[in-house]
Amino acid sequence: MNDSRTRTILALGAAAFLALAATGCGPDVDQANTTPESKSFGFSGDSLTVKSNSADLHLIASDVDDVEVERRVSGTKIGGEIAAGWQFDGGILTLSVDCDGVSVNCHAQYTVKVPRDVAVTAEYGDSDVRLSNLGGAALHLEGHDGTVRGEGISATSVSVVSRNGDTDLDLTSVPDRVDVRSQDGNVRLGLPASAYAVGTAAKKGDVTVDVADDSTSSHSVNVQTRNGDIRISEGESS
Repeated sequence: MNDSRTRTILALGAAAFLALAATGCGPDVDQANTTPESKSFGFSGDSLTVKSNSADLHLIASDVDDVEVERRVSGTKIGGEIAAGWQFDGGILTLSVDCDGVSVNCHAQYTVKVPRDVAVTAEYGDSDVRLSNLGGAALHLEGHDGTVRGEGISATSVSVVSRNGDTDLDLTSVPDRVDVRSQDGNVRLGLPASAYAVGTAAKKGDVTVDVADDSTSSHSVNVQTRNGDIRISEGESS
């Protein structure tokens, strides 16, 4: 079989696969490959960096000694399986999913349990990020596209830098510093009752501040977004 004919057959097969998947006649891509896999990485430090290209993340502070990771990979790919990887080296946990080629509903989610009071940095691409009960000296997130949702946050310093996506955080203890910067997305913060030195900037959007604003406070809250609303209130943000 010549190369031209081979390419034609492969192209037709890919087109047929995509057409079937789009009409619901193909394989159940939502259920494919969803069996969770787990792995534990030995950990003894006081800070952890998590890097992810496009997989969704759920970071949880828990009563564990090591870093425990569970992943779920779903979707269907022509000519092979969807590749996912995890690696831990020098305090950096790297998580990945490869959706290159012809694939349908390619998706990965990593749930990462970390010891309590560990400072966490997360660097991600196109990912939704969920945070649960994270404390420690610092919590820093930096990503491109995706929502950030956090509950039970007690870190002393909290910072989020994102390009597109809403940020919604509930803090359970008074922070020394909160800094959220977004290009396009709403920002909502729920803070414990206290006085804060609040700074906000929204080029296109409404700003609502329902906490005590005191420029002399040692607890600073700065929020900036280009397109989106800002809401800072006591208690839960939503």
